[in-house]
Amino acid sequence: MSARQIAALLAFWAFAGACYAQSGAVVCRDGIGNFAAISPTGVSVQVGAARSEGFARRQCEGTLLWEKSKALIATGVAEMDVDAFGIDLGVGSPVATFQVKKAEAACCMTLEIYSLRKPPKLLRTITGGTFFSTADTDLDGQIEIWTNDNASLEGFESREFGGSYSAPTVVLRFVQGRLLDVGSEFQGYFNGEIARVRSGLDSEELREFKSSSGRLPPTAHFSPEDLRRSEKLERTKEKVLQIVWAYLYSGREQEAWKSLAEMWPPEDFDRIREAIISARDRGIRTQVDGVSEKASSGAEKDTQVFDARTLRVVEAAMMLSGQRVQSERIEGRRTDIVLPTPILIGHKPVEGQTEDTLPDSGLMLDLVIDAAGKIRSAASTNPLFDSSLKDATTSWKFVPAFRAERPIATEIYFIISPKR
Repeated sequence: MSARQIAALLAFWAFAGACYAQSGAVVCRDGIGNFAAISPTGVSVQVGAARSEGFARRQCEGTLLWEKSKALIATGVAEMDVDAFGIDLGVGSPVATFQVKKAEAACCMTLEIYSLRKPPKLLRTITGGTFFSTADTDLDGQIEIWTNDNASLEGFESREFGGSYSAPTVVLRFVQGRLLDVGSEFQGYFNGEIARVRSGLDSEELREFKSSSGRLPPTAHFSPEDLRRSEKLERTKEKVLQIVWAYLYSGREQEAWKSLAEMWPPEDFDRIREAIISARDRGIRTQVDGVSEKASSGAEKDTQVFDARTLRVVEAAMMLSGQRVQSERIEGRRTDIVLPTPILIGHKPVEGQTEDTLPDSGLMLDLVIDAAGKIRSAASTNPLFDSSLKDATTSWKFVPAFRAERPIATEIYFIISPKR
């Protein structure tokens, strides 16, 4: 066995005590699942089942602890997630971000951002999205908060008739302590979404939609053909709205209205335009401090990723157990690194697979983990690394690596069993 393989196995053993596969994409749901960690500042977090008289309940709670003090984040909630821990969100101190869903029937999550300085403080609360995910998207040291503006659809016309359209994507970032909408800086992402939706538009169905009223109120269906036509019109309407939202939320208002004019029934244009503006103005945008005027430059960003794959086996084992190695030299440079540790890892078997049919052997993955603890890339030469497992890695979350107590992006080897 090579030194690289031994290092990977040591990584697996170190990680195995820290996490296990959990269903869904949150740390705790209905009292199932837990996570605990301590930050370099000495503040620790515990998330798990809420307890009553010493017994676990089918609800979740989270607490922050430091010295002999304790602060309750939330208790008695349906879901609680640690989205990020110890990261630099641009607010002047390391933070932890938590997603809280009070009741299973609730539409949305609440993102709570806590400072990890002693004593920890609640710095900001953001509501109105069905999910929140922090990420150093471009590996440039700037961390964004990705969510969807589900709050904007409250009262939007589709819901008057019982429909439910996809909420537009929102990208936020703290800049000098101010929370900005920075969607205009990610036009490449939105262009990809626009291209994907446009490719699914049928020209004949679009012409038929343009000749409709645009409102598409519910009507009695007298035949299967009537029902199919109604469903086609609804699907087309949703796709048109998705394209308009993507332009609008990436800072391109003129392109949004141009696309709307090209695809929407002309006599309904003014009404739906006003409805879209009203929806955006009552959504998550009401909670931001400003809007970035920057546009995507298209130029490559200055990415910095620490390659931890070159560490010697012993040092790698020490780091993976949370111990600093202060004298190790990599490519002639002194390092003071603590490697990533998992918050949430899981893999749902594909249809037809069960725990019994999955192989026991481990897969060695090559992961790039950003400074927010999210997977930016995952690769493996092992044929067991199929599309379902690769897709699963996009929802994995880690406490990021630290150098001199600052979070950094890293590339590591990581072994996981398909059964985990």
